[in-house]
Amino acid sequence: MSALPASARHYSAWSLLRARFAGSGYWRPLWAGRKLKPAYDVVIVGAGGHGLASAFHLARDQGMRRIAVLEKRLVGYGNVGRNTTIVRSNYLLPENHYFYEDSLRRWETLSHDLNYNVMYSPRGVVDLALTDDSMLALARRGNAMRLAGIDAELLDLAALERFAPELEARRKRRFPIVGALLQRRGGTVRHDAVAWGYARAASALGVDIIEDCEVTGVRTAGNAATGVESTRGYVQADRVVFATAGHTGMIGAMLGTPLPIETHLLQAMVSEPIKPLINSVYVYVSPGHGETYICQSDRGGLVMGGHLDGFPSYTREGVWHRLEDVVQGALELFPRIGGVKILRQWAGTNDMTMDGSPIMDRLRYDNVFVNAGWCYGGFKAIPASGAAFAKFVASGTAPDLIRAYRLSRFASGHLLDEPGQGPFPVRL
Repeated sequence: MSALPASARHYSAWSLLRARFAGSGYWRPLWAGRKLKPAYDVVIVGAGGHGLASAFHLARDQGMRRIAVLEKRLVGYGNVGRNTTIVRSNYLLPENHYFYEDSLRRWETLSHDLNYNVMYSPRGVVDLALTDDSMLALARRGNAMRLAGIDAELLDLAALERFAPELEARRKRRFPIVGALLQRRGGTVRHDAVAWGYARAASALGVDIIEDCEVTGVRTAGNAATGVESTRGYVQADRVVFATAGHTGMIGAMLGTPLPIETHLLQAMVSEPIKPLINSVYVYVSPGHGETYICQSDRGGLVMGGHLDGFPSYTREGVWHRLEDVVQGALELFPRIGGVKILRQWAGTNDMTMDGSPIMDRLRYDNVFVNAGWCYGGFKAIPASGAAFAKFVASGTAPDLIRAYRLSRFASGHLLDEPGQGPFPVRL
């Protein structure tokens, strides 16, 4: 890419300086601050990734115009802004790997589709094997992916050294690395850019995004919902969509329909910025410390996460022993980062289903829909979820891509038993 001319550099610098002293009036909001109307065709509860993506696709692809997204706090305040930004489609079961592959293909073009840079970075996702048994499990998953036309490469130790020299794969470790499964197209996406990009694009298509508007109840008549009660008053709606990651169990209680979901915290953290060191996303499951996944952000911070805390909670507070386990796993992989300081920590509230796969279905009423139970896969699923769920809400018929995610599978026994957290799933 050629350098900007001097005039352009001067203009950009002057624009930033002018914005610094002009106050908030200089900046144009990404989405319009519209007022809440009394009635809509579709009301979506939750302005996270799935809610905003569904609104965007309802407006762009399904031709619907009277759409509102109601958010209890701020756009992007929930899990879409509280994750480790990883995207991939390296799943074993066909229902999952086809769905997440659809999502990964959409990630590849999302910046163009939204006209907003979401910073998709296909740096590769590497699942490391520490035993021959885990290598066989990765080979099985990789073969299933390749049969489905999804990129996957099984790496022996020599190939892993060539792909990831920074890992020093042959270095003596307590648990030696024996190989890995690589998906080159996997990588990271800037999480807040995803929320802002979808909000901006949906708003440009006429979607009303209403922040600081908590939904407190649903009005019904017969077998249908007629609208929602909110802290800003009653809103009539022909269809109601719940996309409230981390709080879906509360929605089920509100509607009198218990759901097979528990809400657990998933801790993550980021270090102070350092020089470029880690080129890919590494998933490392140590018998001593559990799971650690680590990558380096564009700012230079080391982003790390691991397993769930292991008990239901809505607090979003840090749990010291989980943070310690994640850091110890990271140090086993990269001892040289031992002196790096942790900059901040956060926790996402994960809706965990009993089989590790999501629920995308109607909930009690014919015109009430729930998009929930994403477990570890919520962020990476956003583009496919938004497109498929919008088609479901608009037509009333679930597309083939998400038909396996219906709620009735728990009663019929057609479970999708794949927690999606690497080669060593931990049961709750």
